[in-house]
Amino acid sequence: MGCFFSKESKRKSPEKEDRTPTTTTVETTTTSNAVPLGNNTDEAPKQYSWDKREKVDPKDYMLTGLKDVTVGRLPGKLNGQQFVIQECENCNIYVLDHSATITIDDCVNCRIVLGPVKGSVFFRDCKDIKCVVACQQFRTRDCKKMEVFLCCATQPIIESSTGMKFGCFQYFYPELAYHFKDAGLSIFNNNWSNIHDFTPVSGENNWSLLPEASAVLDFVPLPDSESEFKSVRISAEPTRSIVPLTKGGRRKDSEESCLFVFFSGEYSTANARKLIDEMTPKGFVLIQTKEVSMRPEDVKRVFQNNAEDLVEWITKGPVIALELNGDGVVEACKNTANEVFSGTKVFVSDNKNTSSRDVDNFFNFADMQMGL
Repeated sequence: MGCFFSKESKRKSPEKEDRTPTTTTVETTTTSNAVPLGNNTDEAPKQYSWDKREKVDPKDYMLTGLKDVTVGRLPGKLNGQQFVIQECENCNIYVLDHSATITIDDCVNCRIVLGPVKGSVFFRDCKDIKCVVACQQFRTRDCKKMEVFLCCATQPIIESSTGMKFGCFQYFYPELAYHFKDAGLSIFNNNWSNIHDFTPVSGENNWSLLPEASAVLDFVPLPDSESEFKSVRISAEPTRSIVPLTKGGRRKDSEESCLFVFFSGEYSTANARKLIDEMTPKGFVLIQTKEVSMRPEDVKRVFQNNAEDLVEWITKGPVIALELNGDGVVEACKNTANEVFSGTKVFVSDNKNTSSRDVDNFFNFADMQMGL
């Protein structure tokens, strides 16, 4: 891993040579005394930019060898740095900040919450882990029995791991939306159920999806009232989750789905969330979401007969697309678009006979765009 921390137990570096600097001298023509180079007392030492940087203590970015404790980092403590968790047992760990990468090694029976990670989250040699994770890349190797509530921008990968169960990310704390932005992650790009098993075993399933009604707090508790995290307003209610709760790869309840697309604007994210709030109380189910950029040729391929009216809008930024499912969902979405989003540029499937094609066209394009 490209991480400046390493596991002492398995990844020791070879002993380095002793490179104690020696003083270089020159002989002058007027004296026999040796004069150290760069030791001019008439000038102040030159200051370089790296001399002014705040000194970093690696211990601030590690949790190692802990047992039976509640630990982690509060918002603002990592600010995009790398982080390492290793050899912890029976701990509740809350990393409530954005970071560059996180590795978790040799941990047993721990509950873990990881705020948005710009790069990869890598679990190695872990067992009996329950966690909430948001990241660009998710990977496990040599792990056993993990329950993961996941938001992952790319396809999650498991390797030589068994008993893995996945659910959709459901979590909130006040700074979380800002941390997603700082980590460069979209709350609408979540491939939590699209797992790739790098080492499948014939006749066995190394992973599965958690029951749809699974609640985060049944797996990962809130911080105890005596911990340093007691002042952070945390919620695991699906309705408060920063990331929309999606059905993912589970079987759809209805054969009727609808594609609803918001074109870029100042309130695109808020409008997408408002649509979810409008539709889910009516019994419709959010299947999947994507936020992607489009080119004119993409618009023509995806939206076909409706493309001419939409091309100019994709120059303003990414689009946000949602698939909603349920009997009567197309008509309900059209009514909502007219009543709630009349002043907003949107695309909505026109009828239920062609709506499945709309959904397939857009999300197949989005998956190819994102390399899935």
